[in-house]
Amino acid sequence: MSDSPLTRLPGFGQSPWLDFIERDLIVSGQLQRMIERRGLRGITSNPAIFEQAIGNTHGYDGDIARLAGLGKSAVEIYEALALADVRAAADLFLTVYDGSAGTDGFVSFEVAPRLSRDAQGTIDEARRLWTMLARTNVMIKVPGTPAGLTAIRSLLAEGINVNVTLLFCVARYREVLDAFLDGLEGARAAGRPINRIASVASFFLSRIDTAVDQDLEPIAESGGARGAAAKGLLGETAVASARCAYRDLETHLSSARWRALAAHGAQPQRLLWASTGTKNPRYSDIKYVEPLIGPHTVNTLPLATLEAYHDHGRPAQRLVGTGESGRQTLAALARLGVNLDRLTAELLEQGIQKFIEPYDRLLESIEVRRNDG
Repeated sequence: MSDSPLTRLPGFGQSPWLDFIERDLIVSGQLQRMIERRGLRGITSNPAIFEQAIGNTHGYDGDIARLAGLGKSAVEIYEALALADVRAAADLFLTVYDGSAGTDGFVSFEVAPRLSRDAQGTIDEARRLWTMLARTNVMIKVPGTPAGLTAIRSLLAEGINVNVTLLFCVARYREVLDAFLDGLEGARAAGRPINRIASVASFFLSRIDTAVDQDLEPIAESGGARGAAAKGLLGETAVASARCAYRDLETHLSSARWRALAAHGAQPQRLLWASTGTKNPRYSDIKYVEPLIGPHTVNTLPLATLEAYHDHGRPAQRLVGTGESGRQTLAALARLGVNLDRLTAELLEQGIQKFIEPYDRLLESIEVRRNDG
Protein backbone atom coordinates (compact mmCIF):
# COMPACT_ATOMS: atom_id res chain seq x y z
CA MET A 1 0.00 0.00 0.00
CA SER A 2 1.35 3.42 -0.99
CA ASP A 3 2.05 6.14 1.55
CA SER A 4 -0.89 8.44 0.89
CA PRO A 5 -2.87 10.84 3.08
CA LEU A 6 -5.77 8.44 2.49
CA THR A 7 -3.87 5.43 3.82
CA ARG A 8 -3.01 7.40 6.99
CA LEU A 9 -6.63 8.26 7.86
CA PRO A 10 -7.33 4.94 9.65
CA GLY A 11 -4.51 5.79 12.05
CA PHE A 12 -6.74 8.61 13.32
CA GLY A 13 -9.86 6.46 13.48
CA GLN A 14 -11.38 7.38 10.12
CA SER A 15 -12.13 5.06 7.20
CA PRO A 16 -12.12 6.43 3.64
CA TRP A 17 -14.97 5.07 1.51
CA LEU A 18 -15.78 5.83 -2.11
CA ASP A 19 -19.09 7.48 -3.00
CA PHE A 20 -19.38 5.95 -6.46
CA ILE A 21 -19.90 2.59 -8.12
CA GLU A 22 -20.15 1.31 -11.68
CA ARG A 23 -19.32 -1.89 -13.46
CA ASP A 24 -16.25 -0.63 -15.31
CA LEU A 25 -14.70 0.48 -12.01
CA ILE A 26 -14.95 -3.14 -10.87
CA VAL A 27 -14.11 -5.15 -13.99
CA SER A 28 -11.22 -2.88 -15.02
CA GLY A 29 -9.42 -3.61 -11.76
CA GLN A 30 -9.50 0.06 -10.73
CA LEU A 31 -11.48 -0.60 -7.58
CA GLN A 32 -9.07 -3.34 -6.51
CA ARG A 33 -6.15 -0.99 -7.10
CA MET A 34 -7.84 1.71 -5.03
CA ILE A 35 -8.27 -0.76 -2.18
CA GLU A 36 -4.60 -1.75 -2.43
CA ARG A 37 -3.00 1.64 -3.16
CA ARG A 38 -5.39 4.23 -1.72
CA GLY A 39 -6.43 2.30 1.36
CA LEU A 40 -10.10 2.38 0.36
CA ARG A 41 -12.19 0.62 3.02
CA GLY A 42 -15.75 0.71 1.68
CA ILE A 43 -18.07 2.05 -1.00
CA THR A 44 -21.52 3.61 -1.13
CA SER A 45 -24.17 3.89 -3.81
CA ASN A 46 -27.47 5.66 -4.30
CA PRO A 47 -30.07 6.01 -7.09
CA ALA A 48 -28.30 9.05 -8.56
CA ILE A 49 -25.03 7.11 -8.79
CA PHE A 50 -26.74 4.17 -10.50
CA GLU A 51 -28.47 6.51 -12.93
CA GLN A 52 -25.05 7.85 -13.89
CA ALA A 53 -23.58 4.35 -14.14
CA ILE A 54 -26.40 2.51 -15.89
CA GLY A 55 -28.46 5.22 -17.54
CA ASN A 56 -25.66 7.33 -18.97
CA THR A 57 -23.27 4.66 -20.27
CA HIS A 58 -23.49 1.77 -22.71
CA GLY A 59 -21.64 -0.77 -20.56
CA TYR A 60 -24.88 -2.41 -19.46
CA ASP A 61 -26.66 -2.50 -22.84
CA GLY A 62 -25.95 -6.17 -23.50
CA ASP A 63 -27.32 -7.26 -20.15
CA ILE A 64 -30.36 -5.02 -20.52
CA ALA A 65 -31.14 -6.64 -23.88
CA ARG A 66 -30.59 -10.14 -22.47
CA LEU A 67 -32.81 -9.53 -19.44
CA ALA A 68 -35.47 -7.88 -21.59
CA GLY A 69 -35.45 -10.98 -23.76
CA LEU A 70 -36.27 -12.98 -20.65
CA GLY A 71 -39.34 -10.80 -20.10
CA LYS A 72 -37.94 -8.85 -17.16
CA SER A 73 -39.52 -5.51 -16.28
CA ALA A 74 -37.51 -2.29 -16.02
CA VAL A 75 -37.47 -2.56 -12.22
CA GLU A 76 -36.31 -6.17 -12.38
CA ILE A 77 -33.57 -5.26 -14.86
CA TYR A 78 -32.37 -2.36 -12.67
CA GLU A 79 -32.21 -4.60 -9.63
CA ALA A 80 -30.37 -7.36 -11.47
CA LEU A 81 -27.73 -4.92 -12.76
CA ALA A 82 -27.31 -2.93 -9.55
CA LEU A 83 -27.26 -5.93 -7.21
CA ALA A 84 -24.69 -7.66 -9.41
CA ASP A 85 -22.40 -4.63 -9.07
CA VAL A 86 -22.92 -4.49 -5.31
CA ARG A 87 -22.16 -8.19 -4.90
CA ALA A 88 -19.02 -7.90 -7.05
CA ALA A 89 -17.80 -4.90 -5.04
CA ALA A 90 -18.58 -6.66 -1.76
CA ASP A 91 -16.48 -9.61 -2.87
CA LEU A 92 -13.52 -7.30 -3.54
CA PHE A 93 -13.91 -5.73 -0.09
CA LEU A 94 -14.19 -9.07 1.70
CA THR A 95 -10.51 -9.09 2.66
CA VAL A 96 -10.96 -5.65 4.25
CA TYR A 97 -14.05 -6.88 6.06
CA ASP A 98 -12.32 -9.98 7.40
CA GLY A 99 -9.13 -8.11 8.25
CA SER A 100 -11.04 -5.50 10.24
CA ALA A 101 -13.12 -8.08 12.14
CA GLY A 102 -16.26 -6.84 10.42
CA THR A 103 -15.89 -3.13 11.08
CA ASP A 104 -15.01 -2.10 7.51
CA GLY A 105 -15.22 -3.39 3.96
CA PHE A 106 -18.90 -2.53 3.40
CA VAL A 107 -20.90 -1.78 0.26
CA SER A 108 -24.18 0.12 0.68
CA PHE A 109 -27.36 -0.23 -1.37
CA GLU A 110 -30.50 1.87 -0.99
CA VAL A 111 -34.12 0.82 -0.59
CA ALA A 112 -36.47 2.25 -3.24
CA PRO A 113 -36.64 6.01 -2.48
CA ARG A 114 -40.44 6.21 -2.71
CA LEU A 115 -40.60 4.11 0.49
CA SER A 116 -39.05 6.87 2.62
CA ARG A 117 -42.32 7.46 4.51
CA ASP A 118 -43.43 3.83 4.61
CA ALA A 119 -41.94 2.02 7.60
CA GLN A 120 -43.29 -1.46 6.86
CA GLY A 121 -42.58 -1.10 3.15
CA THR A 122 -38.99 -0.16 3.97
CA ILE A 123 -38.61 -3.11 6.34
CA ASP A 124 -39.98 -5.56 3.77
CA GLU A 125 -37.84 -4.11 0.98
CA ALA A 126 -34.68 -4.13 3.13
CA ARG A 127 -35.24 -7.75 4.12
CA ARG A 128 -35.72 -8.72 0.49
CA LEU A 129 -32.60 -6.88 -0.67
CA TRP A 130 -30.52 -8.29 2.20
CA THR A 131 -31.56 -11.82 1.20
CA MET A 132 -30.93 -11.21 -2.50
CA LEU A 133 -27.50 -9.69 -1.92
CA ALA A 134 -26.45 -12.57 0.36
CA ARG A 135 -23.30 -10.85 1.55
CA THR A 136 -22.40 -10.16 5.19
CA ASN A 137 -20.45 -7.04 4.20
CA VAL A 138 -23.31 -5.06 2.69
CA MET A 139 -25.40 -2.36 4.32
CA ILE A 140 -28.97 -1.48 3.42
CA LYS A 141 -29.47 2.29 3.19
CA VAL A 142 -32.56 3.59 4.99
CA PRO A 143 -33.43 7.32 5.04
CA GLY A 144 -33.48 9.08 8.40
CA THR A 145 -37.18 9.92 8.26
CA PRO A 146 -39.61 9.15 11.12
CA ALA A 147 -40.69 6.05 9.21
CA GLY A 148 -37.04 5.22 8.64
CA LEU A 149 -36.37 5.27 12.39
CA THR A 150 -39.00 2.58 12.88
CA ALA A 151 -37.42 0.51 10.12
CA ILE A 152 -33.91 0.95 11.53
CA ARG A 153 -34.96 -0.51 14.89
CA SER A 154 -36.55 -3.56 13.29
CA LEU A 155 -33.78 -4.23 10.78
CA LEU A 156 -30.93 -4.00 13.28
CA ALA A 157 -32.87 -6.23 15.67
CA GLU A 158 -32.98 -8.81 12.86
CA GLY A 159 -29.22 -8.55 12.34
CA ILE A 160 -29.38 -6.57 9.09
CA ASN A 161 -26.62 -3.98 8.63
CA VAL A 162 -28.01 -0.47 8.14
CA ASN A 163 -26.63 2.74 6.65
CA VAL A 164 -28.92 5.53 7.88
CA THR A 165 -28.88 8.12 5.11
CA LEU A 166 -30.06 11.69 4.44
CA LEU A 167 -29.24 13.11 7.87
CA PHE A 168 -28.98 16.91 7.96
CA CYS A 169 -30.19 17.71 11.47
CA VAL A 170 -28.33 17.11 14.74
CA ALA A 171 -31.60 16.48 16.61
CA ARG A 172 -32.57 13.76 14.14
CA TYR A 173 -29.12 12.21 14.52
CA ARG A 174 -29.78 11.87 18.26
CA GLU A 175 -32.95 9.98 17.41
CA VAL A 176 -30.92 7.72 15.13
CA LEU A 177 -28.54 6.93 17.99
CA ASP A 178 -31.51 5.92 20.14
CA ALA A 179 -32.93 3.77 17.33
CA PHE A 180 -29.53 2.09 16.95
CA LEU A 181 -29.46 1.19 20.63
CA ASP A 182 -33.06 -0.03 20.48
CA GLY A 183 -32.18 -2.25 17.53
CA LEU A 184 -29.14 -3.81 19.17
CA GLU A 185 -31.04 -4.37 22.40
CA GLY A 186 -33.78 -6.05 20.37
CA ALA A 187 -31.23 -8.31 18.67
CA ARG A 188 -29.73 -9.28 21.99
CA ALA A 189 -33.16 -9.94 23.54
CA ALA A 190 -33.88 -12.26 20.60
CA GLY A 191 -30.67 -14.18 21.31
CA ARG A 192 -28.79 -12.93 18.24
CA PRO A 193 -25.05 -12.24 18.40
CA ILE A 194 -24.48 -8.51 18.09
CA ASN A 195 -20.75 -8.35 17.45
CA ARG A 196 -21.15 -8.33 13.64
CA ILE A 197 -24.18 -6.05 13.35
CA ALA A 198 -22.82 -2.94 11.66
CA SER A 199 -24.29 0.50 11.09
CA VAL A 200 -23.28 3.99 10.03
CA ALA A 201 -25.20 7.26 10.27
CA SER A 202 -24.66 9.32 7.11
CA PHE A 203 -24.62 13.05 7.87
CA PHE A 204 -24.78 15.14 4.68
CA LEU A 205 -22.56 18.22 4.66
CA SER A 206 -22.07 20.36 1.55
CA ARG A 207 -25.79 20.71 0.94
CA ILE A 208 -26.14 22.33 4.37
CA ASP A 209 -23.66 25.07 3.52
CA THR A 210 -25.28 25.64 0.13
CA ALA A 211 -28.69 26.19 1.76
CA VAL A 212 -27.49 28.26 4.71
CA ASP A 213 -25.17 30.44 2.64
CA GLN A 214 -28.15 31.48 0.52
CA ASP A 215 -29.74 32.91 3.67
CA LEU A 216 -26.50 34.44 4.93
CA GLU A 217 -25.35 36.18 1.75
CA PRO A 218 -28.03 38.93 1.74
CA ILE A 219 -27.26 39.63 5.40
CA ALA A 220 -23.51 39.72 4.69
CA GLU A 221 -24.10 42.22 1.87
CA SER A 222 -26.11 44.53 4.16
CA GLY A 223 -22.96 45.71 5.92
CA GLY A 224 -22.43 46.78 9.48
CA ALA A 225 -21.76 44.50 12.44
CA ARG A 226 -24.56 42.14 11.46
CA GLY A 227 -23.25 41.87 7.92
CA ALA A 228 -19.74 41.18 9.21
CA ALA A 229 -21.05 38.45 11.49
CA ALA A 230 -22.91 36.83 8.58
CA LYS A 231 -19.85 37.03 6.36
CA GLY A 232 -17.81 35.25 9.00
CA LEU A 233 -20.32 32.41 9.10
CA LEU A 234 -20.39 31.69 5.36
CA GLY A 235 -19.40 28.10 4.73
CA GLU A 236 -19.20 27.27 8.44
CA THR A 237 -22.54 25.61 9.21
CA ALA A 238 -21.93 22.11 7.87
CA VAL A 239 -18.69 21.54 9.79
CA ALA A 240 -20.24 23.10 12.91
CA SER A 241 -23.23 20.73 12.62
CA ALA A 242 -20.86 17.79 12.16
CA ARG A 243 -18.95 18.79 15.28
CA CYS A 244 -22.17 18.95 17.27
CA ALA A 245 -23.20 15.53 16.00
CA TYR A 246 -19.80 14.14 16.94
CA ARG A 247 -20.19 15.58 20.46
CA ASP A 248 -23.42 13.57 20.69
CA LEU A 249 -21.54 10.47 19.55
CA GLU A 250 -18.92 11.06 22.26
CA THR A 251 -21.69 11.35 24.88
CA HIS A 252 -23.40 8.23 23.52
CA LEU A 253 -20.19 6.17 23.72
CA SER A 254 -19.80 7.05 27.41
CA SER A 255 -23.38 6.12 28.32
CA ALA A 256 -24.21 3.12 30.53
CA ARG A 257 -26.65 1.90 27.91
CA TRP A 258 -23.94 1.71 25.23
CA ARG A 259 -21.36 0.20 27.59
CA ALA A 260 -23.76 -2.64 28.38
CA LEU A 261 -24.01 -3.48 24.69
CA ALA A 262 -20.28 -3.03 24.08
CA ALA A 263 -19.63 -5.56 26.84
CA HIS A 264 -21.36 -8.09 24.60
CA GLY A 265 -19.22 -7.18 21.58
CA ALA A 266 -21.35 -4.49 19.94
CA GLN A 267 -19.68 -2.23 17.38
CA PRO A 268 -20.32 1.53 17.59
CA GLN A 269 -22.53 3.08 14.96
CA ARG A 270 -20.00 5.28 13.18
CA LEU A 271 -20.70 8.77 11.90
CA LEU A 272 -20.28 8.87 8.13
CA TRP A 273 -19.63 12.21 6.48
CA ALA A 274 -21.54 12.27 3.20
CA SER A 275 -22.01 14.87 0.46
CA THR A 276 -18.34 15.74 0.90
CA GLY A 277 -17.71 16.99 -2.62
CA THR A 278 -17.29 20.77 -2.41
CA LYS A 279 -20.06 22.53 -4.35
CA ASN A 280 -18.88 26.12 -3.92
CA PRO A 281 -15.70 26.73 -5.96
CA ARG A 282 -14.61 29.39 -3.45
CA TYR A 283 -14.11 26.69 -0.84
CA SER A 284 -11.30 24.14 -0.55
CA ASP A 285 -11.81 20.93 -2.48
CA ILE A 286 -11.12 19.00 0.75
CA LYS A 287 -13.20 21.29 2.98
CA TYR A 288 -15.38 18.43 4.21
CA VAL A 289 -12.52 16.04 4.89
CA GLU A 290 -9.69 17.83 6.66
CA PRO A 291 -11.51 19.23 9.75
CA LEU A 292 -13.63 16.12 10.37
CA ILE A 293 -11.06 13.42 11.09
CA GLY A 294 -11.55 11.51 14.32
CA PRO A 295 -12.29 8.11 15.87
CA HIS A 296 -15.41 6.18 14.86
CA THR A 297 -15.91 8.11 11.62
CA VAL A 298 -16.14 7.35 7.91
CA ASN A 299 -15.79 9.81 5.04
CA THR A 300 -17.40 8.70 1.80
CA LEU A 301 -15.65 10.59 -0.98
CA PRO A 302 -16.59 11.21 -4.61
CA LEU A 303 -13.78 10.25 -6.98
CA ALA A 304 -12.62 13.85 -7.48
CA THR A 305 -12.50 14.52 -3.73
CA LEU A 306 -10.71 11.25 -3.06
CA GLU A 307 -8.01 12.13 -5.59
CA ALA A 308 -7.75 15.67 -4.21
CA TYR A 309 -7.18 14.33 -0.71
CA HIS A 310 -4.62 11.85 -1.99
CA ASP A 311 -2.82 14.76 -3.62
CA HIS A 312 -2.78 17.35 -0.82
CA GLY A 313 -4.51 16.08 2.29
CA ARG A 314 -2.82 16.54 5.66
CA PRO A 315 -4.48 14.03 8.00
CA ALA A 316 -4.56 14.68 11.73
CA GLN A 317 -7.07 14.22 14.53
CA ARG A 318 -9.14 17.42 14.46
CA LEU A 319 -12.57 16.35 15.68
CA VAL A 320 -12.41 15.19 19.29
CA GLY A 321 -13.56 17.87 21.73
CA THR A 322 -14.81 20.32 19.07
CA GLY A 323 -18.48 20.12 20.01
CA GLU A 324 -18.50 23.42 21.90
CA SER A 325 -17.04 25.35 18.97
CA GLY A 326 -19.72 23.82 16.76
CA ARG A 327 -22.44 24.82 19.22
CA GLN A 328 -21.15 28.41 19.32
CA THR A 329 -21.25 28.64 15.52
CA LEU A 330 -24.84 27.40 15.38
CA ALA A 331 -25.82 29.79 18.18
CA ALA A 332 -24.34 32.70 16.22
CA LEU A 333 -26.34 31.57 13.20
CA ALA A 334 -29.55 31.59 15.24
CA ARG A 335 -28.81 35.11 16.50
CA LEU A 336 -28.83 36.28 12.89
CA GLY A 337 -32.29 34.81 12.44
CA VAL A 338 -31.30 31.86 10.26
CA ASN A 339 -33.71 29.01 10.96
CA LEU A 340 -31.54 25.93 10.64
CA ASP A 341 -34.36 23.57 11.64
CA ARG A 342 -36.47 24.80 8.75
CA LEU A 343 -33.61 24.56 6.28
CA THR A 344 -32.60 21.04 7.30
CA ALA A 345 -36.22 19.86 7.10
CA GLU A 346 -36.34 21.25 3.56
CA LEU A 347 -33.03 19.56 2.75
CA LEU A 348 -34.43 16.21 3.83
CA GLU A 349 -37.45 16.62 1.56
CA GLN A 350 -35.22 17.76 -1.30
CA GLY A 351 -32.84 14.87 -0.65
CA ILE A 352 -35.64 12.34 -0.94
CA GLN A 353 -36.75 13.96 -4.20
CA LYS A 354 -33.16 14.00 -5.49
CA PHE A 355 -33.14 10.21 -5.16
CA ILE A 356 -36.68 9.67 -6.53
CA GLU A 357 -36.05 11.67 -9.69
CA PRO A 358 -32.89 9.84 -10.89
CA TYR A 359 -34.46 6.52 -9.91
CA ASP A 360 -37.48 7.28 -12.10
CA ARG A 361 -35.29 8.55 -14.95
CA LEU A 362 -33.19 5.40 -14.79
CA LEU A 363 -36.26 3.18 -14.99
CA GLU A 364 -37.51 5.20 -17.97
CA SER A 365 -34.12 4.85 -19.68
CA ILE A 366 -34.10 1.10 -19.10
CA GLU A 367 -37.67 0.83 -20.39
CA VAL A 368 -36.70 2.61 -23.61
CA ARG A 369 -33.67 0.37 -24.17
CA ARG A 370 -35.69 -2.68 -23.14
CA ASN A 371 -38.23 -1.95 -25.87
CA ASP A 372 -35.61 -0.96 -28.46
CA GLY A 373 -33.80 -4.21 -27.91
